[in-house]
Amino acid sequence: MDVLLEKAPLSVGVLYRLLSGSVCPRPIAWVATQDKRGNANLAPFSFFNVASIDPPVLAFSPLLDGSAQPKDTLRNLNEVEECVVHVGTEGLSEALNTTSASLPRGEDEFVLAGLEKAVMPGVSVPRIAAAPVAFGCKLVDVIRFGDRPLAGSLVLVQVVAIHADNSVWDGRHVNMEILQPIGRLAGSDYVRITDRFSIERPA
Repeated sequence: MDVLLEKAPLSVGVLYRLLSGSVCPRPIAWVATQDKRGNANLAPFSFFNVASIDPPVLAFSPLLDGSAQPKDTLRNLNEVEECVVHVGTEGLSEALNTTSASLPRGEDEFVLAGLEKAVMPGVSVPRIAAAPVAFGCKLVDVIRFGDRPLAGSLVLVQVVAIHADNSVWDGRHVNMEILQPIGRLAGSDYVRITDRFSIERPA
């Protein structure tokens, strides 16, 4: 089936299922933010990747909800232009899933998921103490793609501090067996990295 969207537009629900089911597996950014009163928020986003190395920039994209309202993550970044981006891992997957729940503004997902906070150097936002990798970041830009339900905003944040457990990072390589990152598929499905293969890049 070929679809030319300008002539035969698909519904938002169909587009979401097609895009999220095809563009995968997707790494998961587990993003901590806080509002100007110091209330912490924690939410996972699977539209996520590295955007630049020098300077180090990460990109993730929260979608507006079904009522075209922004997530607390975006609201908080408007008030405090800092965040901590954690890598979603298998050992914390249940807590990660718990923090995807929609809570009233100001309620703390760290508390909901039973996660201890730790200080993240360089930013005022706390990190997840148990997370093996975390990036303290400052907001660079937010590119908004519209105001309709499920419209995305591309959030660009510059890494200013890094936490990496010694068991995960030896100064040169990330130990995948220890980190155990997970990826998002469609619906409620996730993927592990236990089945990997290597191909040498051409010169």
